[in-house]
Amino acid sequence: MILVGGFLVLPLVAMLDFSTRGPGGARTLDAWYAIGQDARLLQSVVISLQIAALTVLGVLLLLVPTMTWAYLRVPRMKRPIEFLCLLPIAIPAIVIVVGIAPVYSVLRRGVSGSPLMLVFVDIILVLPFAHRAIDAGLRSIDVATLAEAGRSLGAGWSRVMLQIIVPNIRGSLLSAAVIAVALVLGEFTISSLLSYPTLQVAINLLGKQNAFVSVAVSLASLVFAFLLIFALASVAPRAHRSVDEPEGAGAA
Repeated sequence: MILVGGFLVLPLVAMLDFSTRGPGGARTLDAWYAIGQDARLLQSVVISLQIAALTVLGVLLLLVPTMTWAYLRVPRMKRPIEFLCLLPIAIPAIVIVVGIAPVYSVLRRGVSGSPLMLVFVDIILVLPFAHRAIDAGLRSIDVATLAEAGRSLGAGWSRVMLQIIVPNIRGSLLSAAVIAVALVLGEFTISSLLSYPTLQVAINLLGKQNAFVSVAVSLASLVFAFLLIFALASVAPRAHRSVDEPEGAGAA
């Protein structure tokens, strides 16, 4: 644990040390103060957070009903769905850009040039990781029994999804959401090649102008991702019953 912790923490300490260097070896927070004074940087942060939120919403709305329906009605489709979701890992990002660039050029002419259009391609990039997280949650519960119990009590399919299935896989959904946010905040290749001003593109441009501010922003984004992980650990469901608890204790 010490070795792993050192491997993870030492680069962060080096980034903090570099971003607080001043003239003559003195310490200064000028680079950190400059983050709040750069309007373009703040705008890129807002854009990236908006894209992340929409990506999380889109991938959950796409995968949760689809995978639940596959578990309930068409189990033979689970493998094809998994194969399709894993394709973005096998296909390099540069190839995805080459294929999707003509689509985005049409969207820019016909709709607008909003960076929020990156949501569509980010959903594709997040699919492999979100699928694994959600699939683990669905495997841990008896989806068919829960759904049939809800239906026998008069619940519609929307109520079964929202009040029965989703609460039972909340931890998996939170994991998928955190992974999606971390991936969107760290994505550079596609947004750069499509010329959208996301956070990583802004950091890259800052690195050519002011390396201290660039490293400070990078460190801040990493800390934000860690805080998301800690938030996940605090709200994820926990087992309240001890393994040593007698069987009749819960009923009592």
